[in-house]
Amino acid sequence: MEKYIKIFKALSNKTRLRIFHLLIIAKKELCICEIMDSLDIAQYNVSKQMRILKIAGIVKERKEGKFVFYSIVSENDIIFKNIIKTIFQMPEKFFKKDIELLKKRLSLRIKGVCVIGVKKNF
Repeated sequence: MEKYIKIFKALSNKTRLRIFHLLIIAKKELCICEIMDSLDIAQYNVSKQMRILKIAGIVKERKEGKFVFYSIVSENDIIFKNIIKTIFQMPEKFFKKDIELLKKRLSLRIKGVCVIGVKKNF
């Protein structure tokens, strides 16, 4: 039960929900700079929110040089899968700007890899 309480608490914050939604729709790991640009929020805020999502056990982190990548933890837990499905099915209007900025930001990847740090006003 504690596992699910942590998950729901982590996702009860608007910024964390937006981050988690980005990771769901991206269907791949995202660099912290891509998350920052897609949500138009500062690095310290993204880092703080990512730490909470990691503690809840729903996001994992991978470091590669100066880049930090995040992705959703893959679990066979049916409740966790249903949480992901529910968030994915939320009305797109709540996340429209985030989705548009993510598409623009991902277009800057070279051969599918993030090679550019924070890129405001792209």
